[in-house]
This record gives sequence, C-alpha cells and structure tokens, in this order.
Amino acid sequence: MIFRLLRQLACAAFVASLGPLAVATAQTTTPSKPDAPKAEAAKVDYVLQPSDLIRVQVFQEDDINKQGDVRISQEYTVSLPLIGSVDLKGKTAHQAEELIRELYDRDYLVNPQVSLIVIEYVPRNVFVFGAVGAPGVVPFPREQGLTLLDAISRAGSFNRLADKKHVTLKRTNADGKPDTVTINAENLTKGASTETWPLQPNDVIFVPENIL
Repeated sequence: MIFRLLRQLACAAFVASLGPLAVATAQTTTPSKPDAPKAEAAKVDYVLQPSDLIRVQVFQEDDINKQGDVRISQEYTVSLPLIGSVDLKGKTAHQAEELIRELYDRDYLVNPQVSLIVIEYVPRNVFVFGAVGAPGVVPFPREQGLTLLDAISRAGSFNRLADKKHVTLKRTNADGKPDTVTINAENLTKGASTETWPLQPNDVIFVPENIL
C-alpha cells in the first residue's frame, strides 16, 4: 500500500510539472474543424431564345411527336400540333414544358406527359468593356443564364482602377429602342443588394475608371 501510494504521488507530481507543456501539446495536436463550405452562387436558368431548336415530345402520342424538331421564331413562338402557336417569350425550358403540358391538358389530352429538350442553342454573347482584366466578348455558359457579376468575372474581373459604383448596362429593348442603366456593382459584390441583373444576349457592360 505504501509503495503504491508513493508511485501515485510521484506520477501526480510529474504531470503537474509538465502542466503548461501538456496543455500546449494538446492545443497543437487537436485537429481544427474544417471551414464550412461556401454556398454556391445561384445559377440563372436559361431562357429560351429565337432560333433555338427544340424538341417537344408527348408520351405515347405519335401523331404529335412526328412533327419533329421546331425552331423558335423571332417572335418567340413555335407551332405545335393541335394547340397551334405557343408564345415562349421569357420562359425557361422547364416553364415552356409546363405551359405546353397545360395547353394539351386543357382541351385535347388527359394528363399528358410532356418533355421539352433544347437540341441547338443559338449563339449568345454579351460584351464587357472598360476597367476589367480581359475586356471583350463573353459567351453565355451552355444551358445557363448569365448575370452582371458573372459576366464581369468571366472578363477577368474588376481591375484596380475600376469604379464599381457606376457600371453601365446597355440593352436594346424588344421595340428596338436602346436602354441604359447605371448599377452600383459594389453593393452587389458586398451582398448589400439582392438584385442579380440577369443579362440578355448582346447586352453591353461598361466599367469606368475611378477619377483621381
């Protein structure tokens, strides 16, 4: 008993003498928690464009399906069996698919199963000029939309002289009239604004330089 007690006291004294070192060792060997993954930026859905080639299929409806692929007109319409002309302006592929399903379901078919596939995308570009790393043409990513900040990022991002508070976006409206808006992109980069500014083909973005 006496020897066991002496050994316990000796061990306790030894551990006490290493107190600071033991704590430091524990702190350096404890694995740190990994950083939480950053949320991916929300992608903008692709909006159908004139000259896109699409395929509309209705399950088990051969008379409808035999029409084959159709190209969207410059007025954003397609002509489909039974339901005639369908206006797809401003609609994504999923929204167009749901619209066509509703039109067939309304008067012609019972609970139709419709699928819409984009067979050929019309080339889509925007133009980014001014105080960015690589000014010029920026193509839209396939099957996706493009936002103002996305386009600037693909053009090499803002350079050190960029005036982020006065970025201009020029666009030709459906009636052929030009429209220009000034955007505070600094608020977008800081998350102070929820506006994403989705782009349309042939939009022109200009990033001015700060005036010293």
